[in-house]
Amino acid sequence: MALIGLYGIFLKIGFFTVGGGMAMLPLIQKELVSRGLMTLTETVDMVALSQMTPGPFAINAATFAGMKLYGAAGAAVATLGVITPSAVLATLVAKFFIAYSKKSAVADTMSAVRPVVMGLILAAALDIGYQSVLRGGAGGTVDVPVLVMACIGLALLLAVKKLSPILLIAVCGIAGAVFLQPK
Repeated sequence: MALIGLYGIFLKIGFFTVGGGMAMLPLIQKELVSRGLMTLTETVDMVALSQMTPGPFAINAATFAGMKLYGAAGAAVATLGVITPSAVLATLVAKFFIAYSKKSAVADTMSAVRPVVMGLILAAALDIGYQSVLRGGAGGTVDVPVLVMACIGLALLLAVKKLSPILLIAVCGIAGAVFLQPK
């Protein structure tokens, strides 16, 4: 019965977490701390561990809380609870999209959305590039080694079609640690 209750708690958290994983913190506190299932200190530890480990925050937090409360079975149940709403919604959206993707209104909408999405990605890339290359932000000096590494990385991605971005990130991270001195 405890595992069913845990599933319900994390189903509710997954359903009402809009705006990213960190938005679930007040709900986690209300559901777990106020019920006496976890202390505030344990919740803070859960947040720290969930942020440090790879993967989505919500899944990491659910897994940590479930493990803390009921071991491996609790981790599995809490994780399943938090992902159920997203999985169901994504499945419904995919089903709708597949069923209606040939309709001209849907195709026209997707055609209109693609350039906007590309613009958002480009804007984010330019903002990150701007912040990375200019020391001190606007009016700052250009960090030439960073600019050179960025240009080399971009050139490699464009020239070598099967180059793994993960490998490129790892190589650039090592190169940055070796060749770039902290400022």
